[in-house]
Amino acid sequence: MLSRLLTSWVLGAAALATAAWLLGTHMSIGTASDTTSDRLVTLAVVAAIFAVVNTFVAPIIKVLSLPFIILTLGLALVVINAGLLLLTSRIADSLDAPFFIDGFWWAVLASIVISIVNAVLGAFAGD
Repeated sequence: MLSRLLTSWVLGAAALATAAWLLGTHMSIGTASDTTSDRLVTLAVVAAIFAVVNTFVAPIIKVLSLPFIILTLGLALVVINAGLLLLTSRIADSLDAPFFIDGFWWAVLASIVISIVNAVLGAFAGD
């Protein structure tokens, strides 16, 4: 379980950084005045929160919404993943980690980008 959480943390950090880079001002990790090391620390904190949310909260929500996921042929997973990303943003905000997503639809787009990047990196990591 620890190795899965660690792998999820590293892959999540790469996926979050890619999504933040692609979405520009609609998703940011850190502030513009931060140094590179400050941004990396913020990315590590946000990725750790994201890994914990995906490890512990996501399975519960996905099991509880399984009939809806089946009914929508899996499209509900995009909405669930966007909600989990917004939850990560709220938790990071409460911990004073500067992580910003510009609304629900940007979270949907970010969750799609994160899913694609995680799939590609997971294939290379042998996950």
